[in-house]
Amino acid sequence: MNEAETIRYHAAHDGRPAELDLLDQTKLPGTLTRLVCTTIDQTHDAIQRLVVRGAPAIGIAAAYGVTLTPVDAYASASLPEVQARYRQTIDHLATSRPTAVNLFWALDRMRAIVDGFAGEVAELREQLVTEAIRIHDDDRQMCRSIGRNGATLLAHCKSVMTHCNAGSLATSMWGTALAPMYHLHESGHTLEVFADETRPLLQGARLTAWELHQAGIPVTVCTDSMSGSLMRQGRVDAVIVGADRIAANGDVANKIGTYPLAVLAKYHNIPFYVAAPTNTFDAELESGDLIPIEQRNADEVSYPCGADSPRHTPEGVTVVNPAFDVTPAELVTAVITEKGVISGPDTTKVRAHLDA
Repeated sequence: MNEAETIRYHAAHDGRPAELDLLDQTKLPGTLTRLVCTTIDQTHDAIQRLVVRGAPAIGIAAAYGVTLTPVDAYASASLPEVQARYRQTIDHLATSRPTAVNLFWALDRMRAIVDGFAGEVAELREQLVTEAIRIHDDDRQMCRSIGRNGATLLAHCKSVMTHCNAGSLATSMWGTALAPMYHLHESGHTLEVFADETRPLLQGARLTAWELHQAGIPVTVCTDSMSGSLMRQGRVDAVIVGADRIAANGDVANKIGTYPLAVLAKYHNIPFYVAAPTNTFDAELESGDLIPIEQRNADEVSYPCGADSPRHTPEGVTVVNPAFDVTPAELVTAVITEKGVISGPDTTKVRAHLDA
């Protein structure tokens, strides 16, 4: 079994509770360790603290988290009472992160199982476990499809730049933005990758660099402020990032720092690609202006190496720490999904792609 596998699930067996087994990404790259969740609150905390992170992985973890609902304590309860307990769990897990729409998509799938169930109470958990496993398996197929579709756009490139982490650590296997790199590497065409450091939690430096290095793909870490200079020197052939939510018009919410990267790519005539599964689209939001942006604790900026480290900002100074920004669709060359490629995304093209 791969020790770096992001998410594992162990079903309840012989009196042992079900376990959600997560690679603790807060400890990487220094320590490879896992966190085992057996309760809903532990799962909620793991998602909120970024033990597990990346839009698809959050959705998978939340789906498994629903199955940890302690319904055994309600052995004599009626089906409606047990369904109400599962709905409470779903509602609670939905409060863990506000921006990544995959979280709500996965929880909606679990809610549909709860709402549509009409059998014996003991069978409901089994159906929920089956649905969570299906969500996990669907994500694996999504990764391969995005990798294949994105590889056609990057096949002519020698070097690419990415931001944050949208690879195997953010999904079930290859990731979204990194999936084409893995696909090409497997086919014998290895790209040089520039990974933005990505403030404030350094997911690019800590996670993207770690997993690409483990895979044997050449990776160079650069601070976010170096990106424009590298582009001006002609060292970047394309930029590819993931997404946490995409509005109906093609506006993209992704890790803070993505928007200026897109502006720089536009200025330097470098294609800017977004890779994301179709469940990352929020067709109910007309534009990115309506996407809720998570505001995280200021200590992540003031104490970037942890609470026990020296403070990096003066006492009393205000810190702003949004987790995401929004890149307008007009700056996006194409969106790559498991279905194919949306070139020059707009409302009409996005709708046609999702309906296909």
